[in-house]
Amino acid sequence: MTKDRGERVLVTGGAGYVGSVLVPKLLQAGYKVRVLDLYLYGEQVFDPVRGNPDLEEVKGDLRDRVLVASAVRGCDGVIHLACISNDPSFELDPELGKSINFDAFEPLVDLSREAGVKRFIYASSSSVYGVKEDRNVTETLPLEPLTDYSKYKALCEEILLRKRAPGFVCLVLRPATVCGWSPRLRLDLTVNILSNHAYHNRKIKVFGGGQMRPNIHIQDMTDLYLNALVWEDEAIDGKIFNAGYENHTVSEIASIVREVVGRDVTVETTPTNDNRSYHISSEKIREELGFVPTHSIHDAVKDLVDAFESGRVPHPMDDPRYYNIRLMQQVSLR
Repeated sequence: MTKDRGERVLVTGGAGYVGSVLVPKLLQAGYKVRVLDLYLYGEQVFDPVRGNPDLEEVKGDLRDRVLVASAVRGCDGVIHLACISNDPSFELDPELGKSINFDAFEPLVDLSREAGVKRFIYASSSSVYGVKEDRNVTETLPLEPLTDYSKYKALCEEILLRKRAPGFVCLVLRPATVCGWSPRLRLDLTVNILSNHAYHNRKIKVFGGGQMRPNIHIQDMTDLYLNALVWEDEAIDGKIFNAGYENHTVSEIASIVREVVGRDVTVETTPTNDNRSYHISSEKIREELGFVPTHSIHDAVKDLVDAFESGRVPHPMDDPRYYNIRLMQQVSLR
């Protein structure tokens, strides 16, 4: 893609947690944006930008090949975010998860290439590494996915890189856990969970606490996708980059949350059998592309507190739309 604005970008899963922050940024940057999403978590996320003539919304299923062929037509770039997100949601219905996360992927790539898409950006996951003893988990280490969710993420990476062709630039990003406020808020991610409980219950429960968890602020993650549309082809084509920022233990995250929310918040630590610990290095993306996040976990917690205080998060403890697994149990998607 050129660096000129005005290209059309398809964002699959564009009404999701990351997409609902990304899409307005793309519009503001001058892109024409087409969103393909089932809108399971509500259609209100784009209310502030719905009148923008450069926004086109396609409500439908990624597994519908005819619909996907139509959605990629006329697009210069694809940012593929759509998936059954995270292990618990995937494990609710493994066949459903496979059909969306894996089976639908290769047709999307093929149809994109056939339609003349110039750049395909894939949101993989840092969970593809599994649990590593290395202090710096770099892109050169072997993948050892522990779950079907992460296994299919890894297999999709292979498919995409195999489909590279002249004029079809492919980039794989392996994000850490995203945190912070979004119009399609998730309150089932580590930083967001702890912030929610600290603010509303004045109490945080930490299971174990020594496990490492890499995070990236949602504003940094969406800025990365914007940058990925304009970096030179040779800088990113066929490459894989980790995208994280802060590797903290869960106990350290709890301390940051308490510092922001209030000293009256109590932290209760209990033992756990789940000692899975994840940590990644994002040195490669800094060295090769100059990308350095500018937001912190502290910022994410503050943004969430601001949203709670302003009434932008009604019923934060019991509304299923903030919790992927609860909503998936409700909608009976097949």
